[in-house]
Amino acid sequence: MILDFFNGGELFFHLKRDGRFPEKRSKYYAAEICLALECLHSKGIIYRDLKPENILLDSEGHIKITDFGLSKDSLKGDMITHTFCGTPEYLAPEVLQQKGHGKAVDWWSFGTLLYEMMTGLPPFYNQNLNIMYERILHAPIPLPKYLSKEARSIVLGLLERDPKRRLGSGPKDAAEIKDHPFFKEIDFEKLYKKEVPPPFKPDVQDENDTANVEEEFTNEVPKDTQVENTGSMLAAKDMFVGFTYDEREDKTRQNLRE
Repeated sequence: MILDFFNGGELFFHLKRDGRFPEKRSKYYAAEICLALECLHSKGIIYRDLKPENILLDSEGHIKITDFGLSKDSLKGDMITHTFCGTPEYLAPEVLQQKGHGKAVDWWSFGTLLYEMMTGLPPFYNQNLNIMYERILHAPIPLPKYLSKEARSIVLGLLERDPKRRLGSGPKDAAEIKDHPFFKEIDFEKLYKKEVPPPFKPDVQDENDTANVEEEFTNEVPKDTQVENTGSMLAAKDMFVGFTYDEREDKTRQNLRE
């Protein structure tokens, strides 16, 4: 797999270094993430693994969501799925209860991530998984005094345990969240067009700079992944019929259609 290169580092990298972000910076990242989830939901995709490790920054400081390994597609409207998956700290109550879940799980994890950016830790975090799951299901939401009234309000709306009453769970989806007073200063049209400068620009010297990338990744050795019983990827080409993109062939098809 060859992916776009973003060398601004993981959101987790910067959050771990800073402890927590100012509310203004948290709001900016949350707004861009909200636009990303809105796009996915409009295409019938539930992301299901929102966390700081899966949010990358580009060299300018804009967010990029990565790792769609737990995503579920083809879910339109109020359709639900039942797979138990996700990262423990960010699991919605309905996932833990295995009642079936829909796009509202993304807004729960979105609320958890927003809380973590503003405070430094997920709201129900505990090293003991059983205790953490119990907290997710029943514990009151701790709201530090330094959070603004609007921040407290949106966190409470997103961390509503009843998915039908959760902020963003209705037919308006992300629009309901974008209309919340917490985002009153955000012009989402300009944000979508990248006309709003990020509040933080990663310290990137050039396009090849990896100073913001964890050594865990930069120390890995790139290598071809061999397919069992074939010896090479080329020998396995017939196993992936329809997945090869040929620009010349594509242009020929377009000309024929025209």
